[in-house]
Amino acid sequence: MSIPVDTTKKNQEIKKNVDNKVRLAKEDRGVVINLYGDGKGKSSSGLGMVLRTLGHELPVVVVQFIKGKWVTGEQRFLMNHPLVHYFAMGEGFTWDVNDREGDIKRASVVWHQAMTLIKEKSPHLVLFDELNVVLEMGYIKPELVVDFIQQRSKDLHVVITGRGGHPDVFELSDTVSEVISRKHAFDSGVKEQKGVEF
Repeated sequence: MSIPVDTTKKNQEIKKNVDNKVRLAKEDRGVVINLYGDGKGKSSSGLGMVLRTLGHELPVVVVQFIKGKWVTGEQRFLMNHPLVHYFAMGEGFTWDVNDREGDIKRASVVWHQAMTLIKEKSPHLVLFDELNVVLEMGYIKPELVVDFIQQRSKDLHVVITGRGGHPDVFELSDTVSEVISRKHAFDSGVKEQKGVEF
């Protein structure tokens, strides 16, 4: 027989701690959020912040690094949104043919185009989808990302997603969340689903 637990006192203590943190949080500036790990949901979370920003009618830049030629649901929806500047790396990466130099060149082109777009459009939030993968593979120098984070506009929010990542970028991030895979439908033989994976 289980003994009932009175959670009232515990909940009151949690509320007190949260209220205290809210009271002490005074700084108002853009934050860097880094979502990494082998679990599903990193890009989805980043896109959720894009959606939230658009709900406040604020401009967004979305840069997707490794999505390849296939068109995702988010791309279909966001490409024509008046507050979104969407840029996907059309060729993806060439892991199958082992063209590392080509991958580095494509990643560099995307990064420089993204920097130009951000300067021109002055977004409220930028999503670098799968940038952690690009950093882990060594396709973009981490110093470029570090410099961008340090020199960005004070109000710009930056969301970085993807497996892997780089310690220097994690260090500069205000929020770092690891997404862990406990179970995935794909491992049970369920194919990728429209609206869920793409």
